[in-house]
Amino acid sequence: MAIIVKGRNTVVSPAVKAYVEKKIDKVTRQFKAVGDITAVLKIENGNHIAEITVPAKGILLRAQESTKDMYSSIDLVVEKIERQVHKYKTKLMKRKYNNFRELPADAAPVAEQVPVPAEADEEFKIIRSKSFTMNPMTPEEAILQMNLLNHDFFVFFDPDFGGVSVVYRRKDGNYGLLEPKLE
Repeated sequence: MAIIVKGRNTVVSPAVKAYVEKKIDKVTRQFKAVGDITAVLKIENGNHIAEITVPAKGILLRAQESTKDMYSSIDLVVEKIERQVHKYKTKLMKRKYNNFRELPADAAPVAEQVPVPAEADEEFKIIRSKSFTMNPMTPEEAILQMNLLNHDFFVFFDPDFGGVSVVYRRKDGNYGLLEPKLE
């Protein structure tokens, strides 16, 4: 496991880098296996923004916080990550003792989907594309992963359905499931 600290629109001092590594170390103790952790520190319009991504055994934890001070942003973003870890572990324990299936050990983190804007006058233009590894999971596991990422939808491979499916959060707070079929 490595901690990669990057700076955008700013130079990351050794003191700030050491502070980030010290704070993130508390989070990584919760997991047996953790991938390379990325911390992006940036300054935009006078706001100090800290964003941390932690890939850990089948899940991807990500949080972002913005304040007027970089150290405060780092503290707040680490607190968000710790809450996500607690939420994830609590859900796993509830599921474990209710005879639900646990997440597979080899599940990989899923990359974020990128919206593609289009203008009415021009042809559609794809400005960015991402690829990601999909591991088989149930709709319940996909909803858990979607909630951990704070996304409104999540694309996954459903082995029971035998194809790619999408879970999404509805405006009424419930969840929906899309299972496409070819004609």
